[in-house]
Amino acid sequence: MIIAVASGKGGTGKTTLAVNLALSLNNVQLLDCDVEEPNAHIFLKPCIEKVQKVFIPVPEIDEKKCTYCGKCREVCAYNAFAVVPPQQNRKGSILVFTNLCHGCGACSFFCPHQAITEVNKEIGIIEAGYCGSIQFVHGKLNVGEAMAPPVIRKVKDYIDPNKTVIIDAPPGTSCPVVSSMKGSDFCLLVTEPTPFGLNDLVLAVEVVRKLKIPFGVVINRSDLGDNKTEEYCAKENISVLMRIPFQKKIAQAYARGISIVEKIPEYRNKFLQLFEDIKETKLK
Repeated sequence: MIIAVASGKGGTGKTTLAVNLALSLNNVQLLDCDVEEPNAHIFLKPCIEKVQKVFIPVPEIDEKKCTYCGKCREVCAYNAFAVVPPQQNRKGSILVFTNLCHGCGACSFFCPHQAITEVNKEIGIIEAGYCGSIQFVHGKLNVGEAMAPPVIRKVKDYIDPNKTVIIDAPPGTSCPVVSSMKGSDFCLLVTEPTPFGLNDLVLAVEVVRKLKIPFGVVINRSDLGDNKTEEYCAKENISVLMRIPFQKKIAQAYARGISIVEKIPEYRNKFLQLFEDIKETKLK
């Protein structure tokens, strides 16, 4: 089973949930797909055994062949080209904005003069290893790069269908989140009982419903804030699978990079029960 752990906003406890669920199960794999700011490794402290570079193909222009016709600019859906056609006594010019390029290959395919070739551009790395019996994989997007989904897809290439796979998705509801969630059997949406938490939970629910992924909610710091998140879930017939109260002991452990199940061992049974509830909810 592939379980994505997501949230409409950052800071709700998404990584906390993913890490502690992984530590509570057997034959498990944790993929940290928050490639812009991965932090699951802080708690798991894995031994990294493999490092793999991630590339995307970007266009390279042969200006000896280019006539500055603008076909590349016309077919590029991401506005990665700026073309100035030649004029009297002035040669044309072309600019390629590789940070906007999605590597789709349309420009090289449609170029009428075969003036465009594709070269690899490194945008990040994948690191894989183990924390005890847990197989761990995360991606790191290079600073300044805008394209997280290619790195996320490379992380997901490591999915082992023979294991319980837990995916720590990025926060929010943008393209990286959708790339992380796609193909999951179930999605846990982590929220908090605050107006901001509820607002972003509503957005996240819309995403998983569009993707037609079974899902449930975990309310972190459940004894703070108000009751409106519970009321929303009841109204929308959304299962609240776990409530984690605010505890100073948990906050102190988190600040030191220590997991809940390590600090409070009795929580292991609660996360095991969460896994059983996920399986039951998925079958409904």
